[in-house]
Amino acid sequence: MAEILNASGLAKHYGALRVTDGLCMTLERGELHAVIGPNGAGKTTLINQLAGEIAPDDGTIRLKGRDITRAPVYRRALAGVGRSYQITSVFREFSVLENVMLAVQAGQGHSFRFWRPVRRDAGLAGPARSALGRVGLAYAAGRAAGALAHGEMRQLEIAMALAMRPEVLLLDEPMAGMSRQESAGLVDLLRELKRAYSIVLVEHDMDAVFALADRISVLSYGRVIACGTPEEIRGNDEVRAAYLGDGND
Repeated sequence: MAEILNASGLAKHYGALRVTDGLCMTLERGELHAVIGPNGAGKTTLINQLAGEIAPDDGTIRLKGRDITRAPVYRRALAGVGRSYQITSVFREFSVLENVMLAVQAGQGHSFRFWRPVRRDAGLAGPARSALGRVGLAYAAGRAAGALAHGEMRQLEIAMALAMRPEVLLLDEPMAGMSRQESAGLVDLLRELKRAYSIVLVEHDMDAVFALADRISVLSYGRVIACGTPEEIRGNDEVRAAYLGDGND
């Protein structure tokens, strides 16, 4: 597989606190690379650095070989980096379809201030319906976004990310707050999406991580202390003792 995303030596300090500390990781095309670790290990800071929401104090980020370390969020989005909450607001009073149409519009490089005429633009509805179909939410297209269940809201956020036509998806704990049934449905969805997208997944649900990941990086105090296949991570005594527990066979 060819490398699509490379983070090298990422550092972010807040005073004496080193949130990421020389962190390195790569993402291959067609790979789902999971990032795990305890609270405070630097996982969300890593995702925010990759997305452009936090600027690293040191290190480089390359997308398809191009340095994007200082590129703003919207430039990275247009270059092919998306995340489940790349669009920071779901408009609860708008329909599910209208929310995804907004994301389609943003992915074309337009501002939301043009929303009133665009709301009637059939050229946005087609791609929006396609994105909803990808995540299994087509049945809810006409519903108000605010009426969605928690799991459906997560599906909507992913649909909005897909509508921006990314190559890389950055997902920060998409299963947080989900029921067991909702989590199982999202695992099935991500299993399908990994066929078409390269994905960095931060997730506390270890069953989901080991079901989906091609590689897993384990973070501790802002550094990668282990990286390998799920089998290699399961067999790592230090990782098992610290994060997975002796009963996770």
